[in-house]
Amino acid sequence: MAVLPILHYPDPQLKKLSQVVEHFDDELRQLANDMVETMYDAPGVGLAAPQVGELKRLIVIDCAGKEEPPDLLIAVNPEIQAQAGESCEEEGCLSVPGYYAAVKRFNRVVLKYQDLDGQARQREAEGLLAVAIQHEIDHLQGILFVDHLSPLKRSIFRKKYLKQQQQKVEA
Repeated sequence: MAVLPILHYPDPQLKKLSQVVEHFDDELRQLANDMVETMYDAPGVGLAAPQVGELKRLIVIDCAGKEEPPDLLIAVNPEIQAQAGESCEEEGCLSVPGYYAAVKRFNRVVLKYQDLDGQARQREAEGLLAVAIQHEIDHLQGILFVDHLSPLKRSIFRKKYLKQQQQKVEA
């Protein structure tokens, strides 16, 4: 396993659509394992393949707290089948380090996906896990959480974030 480099905003790769996974092989399992290690190392609660430069429909999520046993979800070709409720929680992203914003999401979802062997699976989720699932699936569509902000907030974010990144480079 290896820790992979995480792409950061405004990398154009983050805005591209991911392709459906058709081959469930050792290469896919290796990518998933590397993504899990990368997510835990970051540390984060979720990671999508496009964030590590792979345009594949693959996400990994673990929302378990530090005092809880791991609850790892590896989902290939994930799709939300149903959603309900409303949530507006502060989100962050490994591809947008240091920035957090409240985003409206559904509070409950039903996720249909395939495991690493290609077997169909389904999982119901609520709360943080439901939010993380929606956040990571957005990445597969080339959508970042900041894309959900109002045009004004998005504009302020871009200017402030890019200025901060430039200052880091100059330091």
